[in-house]
Amino acid sequence: MTINRDFGLAGVLGWPVSHSRSPVLHNHWIAEHGIAGRYVPLAVPPGELADALKGLVALGFRGCNVTTPHKQAVMPFLADVEAVARRIGAVNTIVVRPDGTLAGFNNDGRGFVQSLRDESPGWRADAGPVVVLGAGGAARAVLAALQEEGAHEIRLVNRTYDKAQALAAEFGGGIVAERWERRDQVLAGAATLVNCTNQGMVGKPPLELALDALPRTALVGDLIYTPPLTPLLAAARARGHVVVNGLGLLLNQARPAFEAWFGVLPSITPGLRRAIEATF
Repeated sequence: MTINRDFGLAGVLGWPVSHSRSPVLHNHWIAEHGIAGRYVPLAVPPGELADALKGLVALGFRGCNVTTPHKQAVMPFLADVEAVARRIGAVNTIVVRPDGTLAGFNNDGRGFVQSLRDESPGWRADAGPVVVLGAGGAARAVLAALQEEGAHEIRLVNRTYDKAQALAAEFGGGIVAERWERRDQVLAGAATLVNCTNQGMVGKPPLELALDALPRTALVGDLIYTPPLTPLLAAARARGHVVVNGLGLLLNQARPAFEAWFGVLPSITPGLRRAIEATF
């Protein structure tokens, strides 16, 4: 593949962005492939979002990732938004087209699915019921991906039951809202469990969940990667489950974005994982 040797710029747009591992990730690939370019943090307050997006074009950026709090707010400023991103209601990747227009994508759900297959190549969304904890933006991306992969029964559990009900009604396709008080019981018979809440993250309380009813063959995923082994994953691993943290999602969602900006589909290597893990 011929690599464009013109200097390429990309970045991550958010407020704040100092915590983002994306610069380490993308700059590792830039160096690995000998590309003339740089990936930079773009700290943009909400009130300056429109000007910042215009600046991407004016400064010659090839695109950017989008993180909190701009994932939803950027959508009205984009010329095109892919169907999956519209369904999720958020964009995590922007590509600047040759004509200067902006196109939006969301690679989170695809990254999530690939992260599961990286750890368990035979994983299938339709292998049995899936339990999803949480009903925020991360859960929306996961639900969309699970449905795309053919999941036929998804048990959506959230602290605010009304929010789970509304999301189940919006997405349809075999999603059933469950009350938070029943989170232990709904694990019975599940083939996959995914935590989309922030419980268990560094600085947050651990997720209170008893795994007794969960079949030991079930895969357990947690979108959190700080710490790499959350209390949920530690408990699941002790029971013999295959466990997957959120690092794989981070790495896999980045690959198609990098290809769109720099013309190379990069690989997830042990060296890349070590570079990211060194930032924890």
